[in-house]
Amino acid sequence: MKSSLRISLKAGERIFINGAVLRVDRKVALEFLNDVTFLLENHVLQPEDAKTPLRQLYFIVQMMLINPEGATQAMSMFRKSIVMLLACFKDDEVLTELKHIDGMVTQGRAFEALKAIRALFPVEERVLNTPSMPAATVEQIRKELSPWS
Repeated sequence: MKSSLRISLKAGERIFINGAVLRVDRKVALEFLNDVTFLLENHVLQPEDAKTPLRQLYFIVQMMLINPEGATQAMSMFRKSIVMLLACFKDDEVLTELKHIDGMVTQGRAFEALKAIRALFPVEERVLNTPSMPAATVEQIRKELSPWS
């Protein structure tokens, strides 16, 4: 057995564990004694906040963790999205990291992939807010990369 993991939660905070959502009514410490898939509330992206291509990718990967029953469908959406992202981004650092993220998800390391995607959010903001890029082009990129188009 691996070593245990202890997490402290504040009153009213939620945690997503193996597809279940738990909210605690008082300050509590949880100790996981075995392997578990979980997300803390502050790492969960709400659907209305998935407005950019990388945030949409994050949301898709997040759904693999939160809703294990829909993981196959989420993986299909991930495959489509990662292919489009690799075709649209030109920055070598971003492309390398997207390939790394693809490998992590393929190997079942979705939590690590979420962390890597979050690290790309500032780069995406710079790309999408570049003054030299026409607004129409930015909007077209968003539409092309949206898995919900």
